[in-house]
Amino acid sequence: MLEAGQQLVDASQGETHIPRQNLHSEVLALLRTAIMEGRFKPKERLNERLLCERFGISRTPLREAFKVLAAEGLLTLLPNRGVVVTTLSIADFEATLSVMAHLETMIGEQAAINSDEQTITKIRAWHHQMFAHFLRQEMAPYFELNQKIHIGLAAATGNAVLVSLYASLNAKILRYRYQANLQPERWQAAVEEHEDILSALILRDAPRLGALLRQHLLNKGAAIKSSLEEG
Repeated sequence: MLEAGQQLVDASQGETHIPRQNLHSEVLALLRTAIMEGRFKPKERLNERLLCERFGISRTPLREAFKVLAAEGLLTLLPNRGVVVTTLSIADFEATLSVMAHLETMIGEQAAINSDEQTITKIRAWHHQMFAHFLRQEMAPYFELNQKIHIGLAAATGNAVLVSLYASLNAKILRYRYQANLQPERWQAAVEEHEDILSALILRDAPRLGALLRQHLLNKGAAIKSSLEEG
């Protein structure tokens, strides 16, 4: 079995080293994506030496990225023992999901009321782009737009505290949300749910949008919980 770090080296297929001015943001993005896509597994230890060789960097920017990912809940820093990919227990997942379900309801209700035409137009465009990626079965760009839509709806509430709390909790389950869509049936269902979500937003139907966002999360949560139980 390959050590963590070697997997990313192999997956890179010979990409060049990161330009020095982009060190922090690029390393952070690459590691976050690798964790989200499941190339680094829960409880897997990251090999600093291999990652530094891959990126052509010193340990300082790598460790800075580790700290950010630890704050997001994706990595766990073990004093004098390195870094491992965080494991989310079923109990922690259910607790997080319970709170997020309430937030989704609030987001839907407030976004429907507070969204202006420019916001709706932007989210509609993201939705159509996302759907195009779904038709081509392009998971990574699909998921990027999916998250733009969800964060965009939260931002449309105009409630900074709600946005911050939602983003923090969402980061904890981000990789599980991504991997749930690897199930073809769930991915198809998620796209259909997003069609209904967009329709409710356009109609500014606050109760319906809140209910749809809540159920969308719970449906995905059921798929995630199943994978956690199998793991």
